[in-house]
Amino acid sequence: MKDELFLRGEKVPMTKEAVRALALSRLELHQARHLIDVGAGTGSVSIEAALHHPDLRVTAIERDPAALALLAENRRHFACPNITLVDGEAPLAVEEKADAIFLGGSGGHLTALIDWALAQLHPQGRLVMTFILQENLSTALDHLVACGIPQPDCTQLQIATRQRLGSGHYFKPNNPVFVISCRKEPRNG
Repeated sequence: MKDELFLRGEKVPMTKEAVRALALSRLELHQARHLIDVGAGTGSVSIEAALHHPDLRVTAIERDPAALALLAENRRHFACPNITLVDGEAPLAVEEKADAIFLGGSGGHLTALIDWALAQLHPQGRLVMTFILQENLSTALDHLVACGIPQPDCTQLQIATRQRLGSGHYFKPNNPVFVISCRKEPRNG
């Protein structure tokens, strides 16, 4: 889905189209019944997942009131009744285990969120995380290995989009984004 389709807020983060496409692909939602989206922001991941998989139950967790309001507007705008909004900060209690979890932000609690996510996932469930900070990338990779996931997938995306500049065009770069994905093995709890 094009980023322009989503209602946007000035300070509400959104997972951009190219990153979202890779993250959704890595979540392998074609067989999933429940997705948890942590740090849902505008809801771009939740909404695209819900639209492409109408039988999927999506739990979108967001702590920022402005983002939560925008997420609710986007849910109405796209008519996604299969998305449940949770006003709160993960890690928190979720009634039902998930087949896939997307971490779009850590709020400074990255290792606790990874532990929580692995506990919330069914065996063989997918965890996908995105980061722009190298420190978060290193922390996440090291912690996943310590949790018994020896080879998490990791991709760096460097996206640039064609923009007009005077009478010509150039490619305006976006920040590099790191995408980590892994599968919960049965021995990981």
